[in-house]
Amino acid sequence: MDLSKRIQGLTGGGSDGWDVFYKARRMVADGTDVIELTIGEHDIRTHQSILDAMHRSASGGHTGYAMVPGTDALRDAVAERLTTRTGVPTTRDNVLITPGGQSALFAAHSAVCDEGDVALFCDPYYATYPGTLRGVGAIPRAVPCHPENAFEPSYADITDNCAGAKSLLVNTPNNPTGVVYSKDTVEGIARACRDNDMWCISDEVYDTQIWDGTHISPRTLDGMAERTLVIGSMSKSHAMTGSRVGWVVGPKEVITHLVTLATHTTYGVPGYIQDAATFALGEGTALEQDVGAPFERRRALGKAVIAKQNAVSLVPSSGAMYMMLDIRNTGLSGEDFADKLLDTHHIAVMPGESFGSSAAGHVRVAMTVEDAAFETALQSIVDFAKEIEP
Repeated sequence: MDLSKRIQGLTGGGSDGWDVFYKARRMVADGTDVIELTIGEHDIRTHQSILDAMHRSASGGHTGYAMVPGTDALRDAVAERLTTRTGVPTTRDNVLITPGGQSALFAAHSAVCDEGDVALFCDPYYATYPGTLRGVGAIPRAVPCHPENAFEPSYADITDNCAGAKSLLVNTPNNPTGVVYSKDTVEGIARACRDNDMWCISDEVYDTQIWDGTHISPRTLDGMAERTLVIGSMSKSHAMTGSRVGWVVGPKEVITHLVTLATHTTYGVPGYIQDAATFALGEGTALEQDVGAPFERRRALGKAVIAKQNAVSLVPSSGAMYMMLDIRNTGLSGEDFADKLLDTHHIAVMPGESFGSSAAGHVRVAMTVEDAAFETALQSIVDFAKEIEP
């Protein structure tokens, strides 16, 4: 029996780019002590008060089917959050609760792309983007973004690649680069979408982790609320990665259709998890700041290490939980650098090539171990780069 071409082709027929990560995990399983700076997983767990709220809800009986669009309370909380943060009036009718941000990405593209439609995404990109687009039957097309522009997409970058495109997926604050898109960049994104009649799908799961600059959602700009779908999640803002709760925010008509999609796919999110998320959002920005504080500290530690040498340079690290290091002076690719670093120093980082061709010669460092260990690991990375620099 044959499997579908779609399911067999999600990765485009090649490696998924995570070979170094898998190698590091094998080493750990074999008993090797590896400092893992690979995936965006907090080194703290979900706050006990959120877990207590989840327990109260489950013990209180909210363990049956929840409303497929999401509970009214959580949809209202998300709508209030977006209204307060962006100034764009938002109600529960603009919100669908999903099993995490990844499910929201799939749903959003399902809403706007038909089989064979071209869907744009920015390179470098979060690892699942191309496969998500293939999964809905779209044809993924990368918009190359350049290190000399801090990997921010320009209007020209987008329009040079948008012929026949139905949608554009953007991500700010950005994974993998840690860059927060500037006002000029977001305005260029909006203009490209309006000029070329494209939907904008804006992945904003890191919107609480801003260290420099200001987060600007494309949805806030003229003519964009009716053509933008915003992806959000509790994973990064509240260290609730395993709880799997996110959302799509967009025009009411789109959300109505996405509720129908959810009815035929996920059938919603467990009610006790939604109640915990509602509680967490009700705690306001203080809890979000506590979750983000370790990354802001480690960013400062990392910048100080980088500033003392010239072998490695830092892509502007303005948000999220990552630092993108330019290691092209070593003469190695990101893949070779990461592989040799793992073999010799037992430090695991992600090659830039894992996130697309534009980030070749870079490595992504997740700031996800405690402060002293992170500072020591980054110093070792810099020293390694010095040792192999031609």
